[in-house]
Order: sequence, then structure tokens, then C-alpha cells
Amino acid sequence: MQPSVSVLMPVRDAPATVAAAVESVRGQSFAGWELVIVDDGSQPATEALLQRLAAQDARIVLLRQPALGIATALDRGCEACRGEFVARMDADDVMDARRLELQRAFLMEKRDHGLVSCRVRFGGTEAGYAAHVDWVNTLMDHGAMSLRRFVEAPVAHPSVTFRRELIAQHGGYHHGDFPEDYELWLRWLEAGVRFGKVDAELLTWNDPPQRLSRTDGRYSVDAFYAMKGLHLRRWLQQHAAGREIWLWGAGRVTRRRFDSLSGLITGFIDVDEAKRGQHRDGRVVRLADDLPERERSFIVAGVGTRGAREAIAAHLQVRGWEEGRDFLLAA
Repeated sequence: MQPSVSVLMPVRDAPATVAAAVESVRGQSFAGWELVIVDDGSQPATEALLQRLAAQDARIVLLRQPALGIATALDRGCEACRGEFVARMDADDVMDARRLELQRAFLMEKRDHGLVSCRVRFGGTEAGYAAHVDWVNTLMDHGAMSLRRFVEAPVAHPSVTFRRELIAQHGGYHHGDFPEDYELWLRWLEAGVRFGKVDAELLTWNDPPQRLSRTDGRYSVDAFYAMKGLHLRRWLQQHAAGREIWLWGAGRVTRRRFDSLSGLITGFIDVDEAKRGQHRDGRVVRLADDLPERERSFIVAGVGTRGAREAIAAHLQVRGWEEGRDFLLAA
């Protein structure tokens, strides 16, 4: 029988967690699924375990490839998926029993949306990752996810379900020196794909030491900024055309991270009185109490210090600057 939802799960060497991940798929309240597992060059212990798991359920499709990387594994898996919808899943996470039912129902009802996520439960101990989960869980509709997409990825990758047709329309996962999921979200949002989110915790998002985001250079801070900076530049050229672009953050780190905006930046805004009027890279520095004229200017907030994002937004909003129209948060 043709599945309605294809669950796509790449695996490399996850013998301690993959059985629980697979069992959470098998325990779904919605039964019209297939599970496409792509074994990306696992060691014999995981390979044998995957074979045993696949033998237990005819809805499990097991594909094998050499260790070619997650983007290649995801692309191969997408080619094998037969469902109208593709639900991402990782080998170290666990689904709530109603995840597929609720996300499928969301996309069946909201035909104008191409992708749906959900709130996620944090299954780790690292405070920085926990803060990211808390932030992701605040973005509950397309407007919020689109507006804040230049801060960080607005959805947790293993929590999303999307229409399979989007791959043919806008391209699938790309391989490169960047996080493959964030690149995909930025590309699809730029193409006009609407994102939604089910207001329920439908996935436990674990954070093991071997997670790729901790071990692979493609997920480094510099890789994130280099990639999102290219998308941000195009957004500004379209949405802030004819206005002066000011970067909030005159320090060396912020200027380096937003080097991709070179040529667009008129000047910098900072809170350090010692920097007032000084030139950085040939451009002037203004202080937060001396903002440029709003109608002629657009501000990109690029300070990543904890709490700075919210403080900058509040400082601008109380002075009549509107997020998305007059400024963007990008760190």
C-alpha cells in the first residue's frame, strides 16, 4: 500500500539509540507510514542492528551507502521516499506517538503551507543548546519563523514534515561547507515556502556528544554566518533597497561575521561611548542614542552576546522602529 508519510532517517553508528528511535516510529497513532533508513557507512554493530530492525516491519526500507555524509544520505533517502509527505527523524531522537498524525493533519488542512514543525523537548544538559531549544519553541507561525530566520534555524531539523513536491520545485539538500538543514530552510523561505508549527511537544531532541553539530566543521559558528550572510545580503537588496544599511555591532567579531555584507554597510551602531565617531573599515560609528533617520535607514542587529538581541529590539521598537520593516535581528 502506498504510504502517506515517509519518515526519513539517516544513520551512522548509533547502536545505543537507533532502536528506540525506530520503535517510536512504529508506535505512531497514524499507521500509513514507511520508514526509509539510510545507513551512511555504519560499523558492523549498527549495520547488523538495522538489519534486525528492518526485518521486524515490512514498512521499513533499509538503504546502505559508504560514508558519504548526511546531505548525500538525505538526498538518496528523499529519492526513495514514496509518501506525499516526508517526515525527518534522527537516530538519537524519539517521536511522540501522535507526531505523524498531527503534522499530517496540519498539512492536509493548511494547503498553503509546505512544511510543518512542532515544539520540541530538550533531551540534553548543555545550557547553550537548551537556550536554543527554548528560542525555537517561541517561533510558532510562519511570520515569526520567517522574520527570525537570520538569527538561527527556526525549526529543529528532526521535527519537520514537508511536502515531497518541494524537492522537485525548489531543490533538496545541498552538500557543502555549511549546515545542510539551515541552508535548506533559508532557500525554501526565500522561495516563498510557508512554514507552520504544531503547538505541541512531539519530539524529544537529544543532544549526545557525537551529534554532528558538535563534531563537524560545517556546523561551526563561522560556517553558519558565512552561509546565512549570503541569504541575508539578497534579502536586504530586495527588502531594504534604497535605504542605508547600518550594522549594530562595531566590534571586530561582528564585523568579521558579517563580512558578506561588505559594500552594503553604510556604518555601524554600538553602545561603547569610546567608539562614537570612530571609523571602522572606513565607515562611521554612531551610538545607540544617536540613531540614523529611520525612514532612510535599515538596521541589521549583529551582536550575539546573550541578551543583546532582545535589548536591541526593545531599544528600537520603543523608538518606533518596526522589526522586518526597519530592522532585522541576525545574531
